[in-house]
Amino acid sequence: MTTPASVPARATVLVFLDPAFENGRIADASRPQLMATDQGATRGDGVFESLLAVGGRPRKLPAHLARLAGSARTLELDIPDGDTWRRAIETAITEFRGADAAGDDEVVVKLLATRGVEGASTPTCWVQASLPPEAGRRQRETGIDVLLLDRGYDSEVGERAPWLLLGAKTLSYAVNMAALRYAHHQGADDVIFTSADGRVLEGPTSTVLLAHLDTVDDGAGGTRTVRRLITPQLDSGILPGTSQGALFTAAKAAGWELGYGPLVPDDLHDADAVWLISSIRLLAPVNHIDGKEIGTPELRSQLTAELNDLFATIE
Repeated sequence: MTTPASVPARATVLVFLDPAFENGRIADASRPQLMATDQGATRGDGVFESLLAVGGRPRKLPAHLARLAGSARTLELDIPDGDTWRRAIETAITEFRGADAAGDDEVVVKLLATRGVEGASTPTCWVQASLPPEAGRRQRETGIDVLLLDRGYDSEVGERAPWLLLGAKTLSYAVNMAALRYAHHQGADDVIFTSADGRVLEGPTSTVLLAHLDTVDDGAGGTRTVRRLITPQLDSGILPGTSQGALFTAAKAAGWELGYGPLVPDDLHDADAVWLISSIRLLAPVNHIDGKEIGTPELRSQLTAELNDLFATIE
């Protein structure tokens, strides 16, 4: 009898957006598929999105498609329309899950578009479906330790230098990955970038959230607890988070107060809880920043559970 340990992992699925195939062309992920002269490989010239499908349903798909289109416009990159991407996404998820799919299984879905082969005018676009990384699942439950790292420019550089593409999700992630490697060498799990003028920005692959609980007069002789959820200002050269936006909508409906920076490192250290949120790892509570504990384990656990309940309602 086959034991669980001997069951091979499902292979990554690739589906190229090929005009000759209405629902996308399935390609063999074990064989070369990208031209060596593709500008996504030679220059990092392209855009991408990562999202999570649960039970075969991609979460926050309209938001991801809108951000992909916005990133492409910033790069002056002509990519297929949303319906074409949706069909390819459905093909990739269906092919990856197969006939024995579990009802609540998770699939990582990546949408990638490059400027294409040098000298041509057609972008290279494909959808990739794969298993979620185990580390992400674990960090949702156990939390993460984070370092603050200087990203090397001030919070207004995006307005002065739009060619830096700070508001676009591009394939040029070498600096982000280098920051994560640096953190791992220092014994940390992740990074929160700060600007040269001392503002809190974002993580290499995530958005920063923090929470404060305040006790206030309820106007009737008693008190009530105000829950406040805060994220850095979107005009400070960071990528707008689809998960942060969706969670803010759910939190507002549940009675949380919402806020946007500016934030400085002391705001993180003084918070009752801090999280890094992303579409794949979801909500990862921050245990320590630069070695200093954030809040208390009990309060982090309580608030994380509350926000996870809200996040579970997001389509």
